[in-house]
Amino acid sequence: MNKNSKIYVAGHRGMVGSSIIRALETEGYSNIIFRTSAELDLTNQEAVSNFFEAEKPEFVFLAAAKVGGIHANNIYRADFLYSNLLIEANIIHSAYKIGVEKLLFLGSSCVYPKLAPQPLKEEYLLSGFLEQTNEPYAIAKIAGIKLCENYRDQYNCNFISVMPTNLYGTNDNYDLNNSHVLPALIRKFHTAKMASKPTVEIWGTGAPMREFLHVDDLAIACLFLMENYNEKELVNIGTGKDVTIKELAELVKKIIGFNGELVWDSSKSDGTPRKLLDVSKAHDLGWKHKIELEEGIKMVYEEVQHSEVLV
Repeated sequence: MNKNSKIYVAGHRGMVGSSIIRALETEGYSNIIFRTSAELDLTNQEAVSNFFEAEKPEFVFLAAAKVGGIHANNIYRADFLYSNLLIEANIIHSAYKIGVEKLLFLGSSCVYPKLAPQPLKEEYLLSGFLEQTNEPYAIAKIAGIKLCENYRDQYNCNFISVMPTNLYGTNDNYDLNNSHVLPALIRKFHTAKMASKPTVEIWGTGAPMREFLHVDDLAIACLFLMENYNEKELVNIGTGKDVTIKELAELVKKIIGFNGELVWDSSKSDGTPRKLLDVSKAHDLGWKHKIELEEGIKMVYEEVQHSEVLV
């Protein structure tokens, strides 16, 4: 990419998309285009096609998606599958039609089988059954990967796929009905601290292990791969380190300064037992994360503790 290349960031208001825009602007890229969902319905094939024909972006970061935590994924199964299939198919096909120079598709670590060996290597894709609670979302993301691979095979498109681990950071979602585990914990502990509550209830047993990456590290990885990676195979992006949900809860509790007790609701689903990405490929290419988990959570809490997102 040149500094004046026309770059389209799909999903610019989301946590990932907004971080990619900040990273691009920091590096001096100024010709960045985006549209709100009110301006462009990405599930509308004709609207997306017309947008690409009119704007003709040279590079595309496909960060737009319908996302949520275990609860939302499990309740709104058809919505997650339908919306994400349409968004990625419309953008990838339109990028092919107008001759986009390069496209980067953002997937998710949930594409890997529930009981795959750990850490998760890129080649484990489609080697076993998916986690049932987020299977529709995972299937949609797998379809996006395969779209990129097959548009490359059939039409020689330079479309690449990136699989990030669990993300957190600026513009995260703190709605307890559909947020991911880390922002949910931040909100729960903050609310309990403000109300001087004696306990905080947390779903599950605390035993599952998860890896967490600050979204700003992912954004830098995306720019790095857009500049340096042109192969068919997907690339994992993470820290290569994981913690139990119980350890995560204790860490968030400490950072926020909540002095009460944790109560675990083991009737709620734990989800996949462990999800740790093998990030050796990304490391070999020359990228490595910089923000460690405790530092990152402190950064996030400093940003949001006086904002309306935790009210």
